[in-house]
Amino acid sequence: MNKQAFNPYLPQWEYVPDGEPHVFGERLYIYGSHDRFNGDRYCMNDYVCWSAPIENLSGWRYEGVIYRANQDPHNKDGNMRLFAPDVARGAGGEYYLYYALSSRNAISVAVSDSPNGKYEFLSDICYADGTVLGEKPGDRFQFDPAVLVDDDGTVYLYTGFSTELELQMEMKRRSDINVTSEGASVVVLEPDMKTVKIPPKPLVPGWQNAAGSGFEGREFFEASSIRKFDATYYFVYSSVLGHELCYATSKHPDRDFRFRGVLQ
Repeated sequence: MNKQAFNPYLPQWEYVPDGEPHVFGERLYIYGSHDRFNGDRYCMNDYVCWSAPIENLSGWRYEGVIYRANQDPHNKDGNMRLFAPDVARGAGGEYYLYYALSSRNAISVAVSDSPNGKYEFLSDICYADGTVLGEKPGDRFQFDPAVLVDDDGTVYLYTGFSTELELQMEMKRRSDINVTSEGASVVVLEPDMKTVKIPPKPLVPGWQNAAGSGFEGREFFEASSIRKFDATYYFVYSSVLGHELCYATSKHPDRDFRFRGVLQ
């Protein structure tokens, strides 16, 4: 007989915020950033994974460390932190872990043959000419990726960040990167899961450009997450209020999202 499941569902010594649940095979896997007990910053630990049988969500299993911050070649000393990730299964059956490092305006991807790793660095997300997404003039700040492999195999990558000007300037002062952003954007990737096929375009507005959009007062801040149920796409995000998750829906993965409310 299965035990009844309670919240918090993970042990109280574990800190995995920004959780992204995905069903692969007969198990539900949880990916997220990884806070450190008594840490002085967010996301100080390496990525771990937990999983449970889909028919018994009280039976969580620790899968261990699946990716270390110093595996990224831009972070060999491990000083940069791993922010909120997402995982998708590619057409070839491999699993792809998308993430952003602190102090870099880029999304990177690691790959594994199994959903619980271990993952190995593959590439930054780049344009066909090799330029890193985030480094071309007009590119938006790359942060908190979400990824969707649609039913037809098309790969969509969602990223973005938008917060008040004062905080943007403080982050720029601390990290020496350009954090200007106008909300969430979406790019289409090639089947290789790492090369931009269709350049970024706006998806959901931030505080700078929300007038007349229907998102006023609950504009996009961070934490892109994407799901598809039947023929509807659900884009979940953290609003500028900073204490809630909102959602928008569309019949298309890359346009026409409308604000629908706050998740309760």
